[in-house]
Amino acid sequence: MGIEFITLAIVLSLFTLMAIGVPLGASTLIISVSAAYLSFGPNGFILVTSAVTKVMDKQALVAVPFFVFMANIMERSGVAKELFDSMAILGGQMRGGVAVQTCVVAVILAAMSGIVGGEIVLLGLIALPQLFRLGYDRKLSIGSLCASGSLATLIPPSVVLIVYGAEAGVSVKDLFTAGVGPGLLLASLYITYVLIRVRLNPAMGPAYDAPEAALPFFQRLAFLRGLILPFLLIFGVLGSIYGGIATVTESAAVGAVGALIVAAARRELSIQKIREALWATTLTTGSILWLIIGAVSLVGIYNILGGTRFLGGLLTGLEVAPIVVIIIMMGIVFFLGMFLEWIAIVFITVPVFAPVVVQLGYDPVWFGILFAMNIQIYMLSPPFGPACFYLKSVAPKDVTLQEIFLAVLPFIGLQIIGLALVMAFPQIALWLPGL
Repeated sequence: MGIEFITLAIVLSLFTLMAIGVPLGASTLIISVSAAYLSFGPNGFILVTSAVTKVMDKQALVAVPFFVFMANIMERSGVAKELFDSMAILGGQMRGGVAVQTCVVAVILAAMSGIVGGEIVLLGLIALPQLFRLGYDRKLSIGSLCASGSLATLIPPSVVLIVYGAEAGVSVKDLFTAGVGPGLLLASLYITYVLIRVRLNPAMGPAYDAPEAALPFFQRLAFLRGLILPFLLIFGVLGSIYGGIATVTESAAVGAVGALIVAAARRELSIQKIREALWATTLTTGSILWLIIGAVSLVGIYNILGGTRFLGGLLTGLEVAPIVVIIIMMGIVFFLGMFLEWIAIVFITVPVFAPVVVQLGYDPVWFGILFAMNIQIYMLSPPFGPACFYLKSVAPKDVTLQEIFLAVLPFIGLQIIGLALVMAFPQIALWLPGL
């Protein structure tokens, strides 16, 4: 059979299994094992296991459970609520200020966890009721919360960048450094959009009504104490990486221990909370693990059959400008995001895309940031839109999924603008690593 027929058969089989309700990890594993047996007989099973072992041996992936555990501890320590209260008071009585502070808090939370789901759930529990109570426009509140909560895909220590770096063979430290500029760019776009909407229609963003918000600015600075512990944790994790003191995996362990220390300092640490955090970490890491096993085994056997070489040849053989090939890759990632989990997208596309990017003369770190920004668009895009489902799980009952999907549309547009800017001006991502 030709590789063209094999490619079509794999794609159709994958969508068929998913359509009948088979989980993605199981679907990819079933297809990979079947393809290996049909192509090589019983010896094909050895090829599948060797492909999985090769990826599971990458030490960078050990950072994932550490960062997930850190996020789970921080979720239960009450840091996020104090952080939000401090930032809201600091913003004073500026119209739209609470929505702006929500975006700022989301950036800080992203730098403390790297996990989108936990961040959006936290913001949904803490910020959304406050925004509704103050009379903020519902769609503006929902959209800004979902978009800013998804910044964890880009701002270090992003788990997306860790997995991408491990698969593409790119320095995770460089990816982390490169993700700062684009992450702040997107946050700035969200904040600018909120301020413009509130300026055009002041009723969309009333002033914060807490008595402390009416205090003079220098008196409001006293409430910054809620930022001290989060910033110490961020400095411990990211500072140890950028300072060359620790690897990403070691700094993740530092973050996990630091989260325990922060929780203990706040007198929020208990055996019960540790058990809950460990159990949640096990569930999250376990689901990621099975997605990795399925995706890696499928890509491994497809590569042996010549599929990666075939797809790479298609991309490099296009008689178009190199940047058009990059745009086509982004389009493929965006399309897959409507059907697949992000981690499957990484392991299915990166082995094909990464060599082509280098062959075209582009920086793989820059492409990794574009990839992560595209994954952030996927987080909001219907019909899958994980961020929308995360928020729905904790939002008031009168907030419908349809309302959430409509609310995020303007922010998807802002994400596309941000992606286009980084594509047109690579130094937005590469300037900081270049230092």
